Amino acid sequence: MDKRPIGIFDSGLGGLTAVHELMTLMPGEHIIYLGDSANMPYGEKTHEQIVEMSRRDMKFLLSRGVKVIFVACGTATSNALYVLRDESPVPVFGVVEAAVNEALEATRNGRVGLLATRASVAAGTFENMLKRRDPKLLVHAKACPKFATMVEDGIFEKDDERVVAAAEEYLPCLRDAGVDTVILGCTHYPLLADVISEYMGEGVVLISSGAAAARELANYLRENGMQNDNGNGRTEFFTTGDTAAFADKASLMIRRDISSELTLIEPFDKA
Repeated sequence: MDKRPIGIFDSGLGGLTAVHELMTLMPGEHIIYLGDSANMPYGEKTHEQIVEMSRRDMKFLLSRGVKVIFVACGTATSNALYVLRDESPVPVFGVVEAAVNEALEATRNGRVGLLATRASVAAGTFENMLKRRDPKLLVHAKACPKFATMVEDGIFEKDDERVVAAAEEYLPCLRDAGVDTVILGCTHYPLLADVISEYMGEGVVLISSGAAAARELANYLRENGMQNDNGNGRTEFFTTGDTAAFADKASLMIRRDISSELTLIEPFDKA
């Protein structure tokens, strides 16, 4: 048993989709979540900027005495995970490997699609890991720069004309390629799962990278005796952005009001 908290960070709200999954799997855990909304979107930053922002996020969580770091951000995982693991005194988990594992188990025709930020696609981490595991796999990656920003702005209802327009811009190439599995490589994207699923059609499996990683982390903590089954399930949320907007949209993701658990912190130096 380890009563120390789990530290989770994302560029904004997207990682809350992973938090919701983790809270369901491990209700006794104390979770500390950092949403660096002042620097959002990470997916439009350079590799060097993403590494430095991720280092600052990790440093903040380590200062809170966490037992593990969960990088609930596809962009940060793709660009900075190897640096964070090298520099962290506690285990660090990202969202790529778990999503890759689930996609490989799900695909039936060997054609996998990836929806991610520009920086994640440019890094090639998802694609490279998929191809290493199965060289015959056909991987079709598509950068979706509008998706994360739309979710941060509360725009994700499947009938919203802006959501439909974005889906029609990004998804045809994956549908035309005949993929039967799509990795949602940014933790914001599960909020758009309805429109993505509807556009891709029946039989296409969507893999939430954040939820997959939450399941992987839960298994790791249990296997290593680091879980806190007798805890009270306390949560703390920190943001570098607008607290009212953060709390409002967070309630849609984790299905309860977090206003009393949310703290505004000074933005880190913008990269």
